[in-house]
Amino acid sequence: MPQMITWMMVGAGGALGSMLRHGVNRAVFEAWPSLRFPLATLIVNVLGSAAFGLFAGWLASNRLSLHPHWREFLVVGMLGGFTTFSAFAGDVVLLSRSGLTSVAVTSVFANVVLTIAAVYVGLLIGLKTA
Repeated sequence: MPQMITWMMVGAGGALGSMLRHGVNRAVFEAWPSLRFPLATLIVNVLGSAAFGLFAGWLASNRLSLHPHWREFLVVGMLGGFTTFSAFAGDVVLLSRSGLTSVAVTSVFANVVLTIAAVYVGLLIGLKTA
């Protein structure tokens, strides 16, 4: 049963994070409807990454004490639903701080190059099968 509670907390947090991301997207679009730069994505990624760092710092320094279910709700669920980029950025920073700089750099290049390539390949496949 505790695992089910964790799944429910992650799901609820993910729903909230996704709604927050949608709110940022709508606000940016309504403010600048002809903007070509993906500003909403940048805002979400920067805010989500800053929040991830803040929560990680508070938890590591014991300034914030949360039940594991609430940690899952906030970090995996809400921030994950808001932006998975925050998890990627957090992984890179934690790897670097652990002295695994080459692994962190490899992660950056692998994530950026492979995800862009995956979108491109998926798009090509989708266009051919439509």
